[in-house]
Amino acid sequence: MTLLRLEEVTAHHGHLCALHPLTIEIDAGETVAVIGANGAGKSTLMSVIAGELSPSAGRILVDDVDVTKLDTHRRVQLGIALVPEGRRLFGTLTVEENLLVGAAVRTKGYWNLDSVYDLFPLLISLRRRRAQLLSGGEQQAVAIGRALMSNPRLLLLDEVSLGLAPVVVQRLYQALPVISAEGTTLLLVEQDLSQALEIVDRLLCLLEGRVVLEGPAATFDRQAIANAYFGHHVASALGNAASTGP
Repeated sequence: MTLLRLEEVTAHHGHLCALHPLTIEIDAGETVAVIGANGAGKSTLMSVIAGELSPSAGRILVDDVDVTKLDTHRRVQLGIALVPEGRRLFGTLTVEENLLVGAAVRTKGYWNLDSVYDLFPLLISLRRRRAQLLSGGEQQAVAIGRALMSNPRLLLLDEVSLGLAPVVVQRLYQALPVISAEGTTLLLVEQDLSQALEIVDRLLCLLEGRVVLEGPAATFDRQAIANAYFGHHVASALGNAASTGP
C-alpha cells in the first residue's frame, strides 16, 4: 500500500531549481535510502516532504490525501516526523525535556519515554543532562527519540551518520530495524552506503535534483550505484543487476 506519493514535485531555493519534476512512491513498511552527492537535492526532498519547504509545483499525497499545502504541524499529526540534518535539539533543555517536546503533537502508538529509553539505553543515565553537553552520537539518539515520540508512520532521517564515529553509526543503525519492526516506514538520506545497504529495501539516487537510479537495493551492484552517484554512464547504470547483490 502506498503511504507517500510525490507527483511531479519541483522545488526551488530562490532562483535555483533544487528538485526537477519528481514522481516517487514510498510503500508502507518500506525502508528506503536516498543517496547522492552533495547538492543532489536529498535534504531538499526531505524538507519538502516534511513541510519545511513548499514545492514550486506538483503534489504530495499521504494515503491519497493531498497534503501539499499543509504546514509541518499538520503533517506531524498525519504521521510524518523529521530527524533533521544537524539534529536541531534545544541545547538548554535536558534530554528528557527534548523528548517530551516531540510528544507535543502525537498519535496513539508504541513510542513513549519508556520505549525510547529501551531503544537507546544510553539515554537513561543522561535524561537530566542538557542536550548541549552531549556527544554527537548521544544527540543523534535524542533527535531520533524526539521524532519517535510523535508515533510517526513515516520517519524521515536526514544524514544519520554525518560527523559521527563508525562505532556510533553502527549502534544507531542497529536501532533502525527495531523502529521498522514497530510499523514505521523509514526514508533516510545517507552518505555511508555500507551501513545503508545492510538495512534498506530500496535505493533512490538523486543527481542534480533528478532520480537517476531507483529500485530494490539487492538488484544493483556497487559499480552501478557509484556510476549513478557521480553521474557516470547513468543510462547504463539503470537496471544494472548483480545476482550476488552488493
